[in-house]
Amino acid sequence: MVWPIFAADAPLVVEIWPGQAPDEIGHIGAERFRMSPALERKQVEVTEPTRMITDVTKPTLTIYRPAKEKDTGTAVLICPGGGYWNLYWQLEGEEVATWLNTIGVTGIVLKYRVPRRPGEPEREPARRPLQDAQRAVSLVRSKAGEWRINPQRIGIIGFSAGGHLAVATATSFEKRTYEPIDDVDKISCRPDFAIPVYSGYLKPKDKDELAPGLRIPTNTPPVFLVHGGDDIVSPPEHSVVMYLALKKVGIPAELHIYANTTHDFGVRKSERPYATWTEACARWLQDQGFLNSPTRP
Repeated sequence: MVWPIFAADAPLVVEIWPGQAPDEIGHIGAERFRMSPALERKQVEVTEPTRMITDVTKPTLTIYRPAKEKDTGTAVLICPGGGYWNLYWQLEGEEVATWLNTIGVTGIVLKYRVPRRPGEPEREPARRPLQDAQRAVSLVRSKAGEWRINPQRIGIIGFSAGGHLAVATATSFEKRTYEPIDDVDKISCRPDFAIPVYSGYLKPKDKDELAPGLRIPTNTPPVFLVHGGDDIVSPPEHSVVMYLALKKVGIPAELHIYANTTHDFGVRKSERPYATWTEACARWLQDQGFLNSPTRP
């Protein structure tokens, strides 16, 4: 069961880069939709196929505004998962934006570059999506007045590989991963909070420590972590290690691990306990001051 629609208007689509994205290489074919494979319950919670996007060379933002009477002024950049090969656009993009609209938050789906390009090995995070995400945070902040968003209430949520991208964006804001190209890149790319959900790539396979390339600055924003206890795609230790690392640095963090729960549950409604994570997250956002009456820029 999916969430009812509480959107204001048809979504706006905006390109992230003014020209070709940095480090983009030759043409990889036309962007296209495809269906995800049907999987077994021991692998994922949503087993039926859903729509994915792949062959992305022109990253975009798709902005879903909540109904005006519900709008809190908070916005969340949404990073769908897909192993840095595809984007689970329906389950971890559009449906997430719809849920965010129900709690008065603008949902902004980030279409970042997939699949992996040459030199981006499968067992490591791809490099170019972080460029897209850093640019996206700055672009949203630059448009805060136009889009009726509070520039100090811009968060990021991600699922699976997108959860890693959310963490990387929330901890790598001190230095951009590309050469600045215009005034947008002079605006902070630090999200105000992060929500990584069943994330991968946060720890090495055989060690309980942060993955190489991840570090946690002392001004990392608050983080809300979610995972399934029986996840065999991205084991829950990824979120546990990240939670402990955040606490060690003194970053406000909350961790929810749901028993008998696997991967890919998104925000879909269910009678299972894991489906209550969206309620817990909304309460956390409220407690952090992100769902109070908006202060317009």
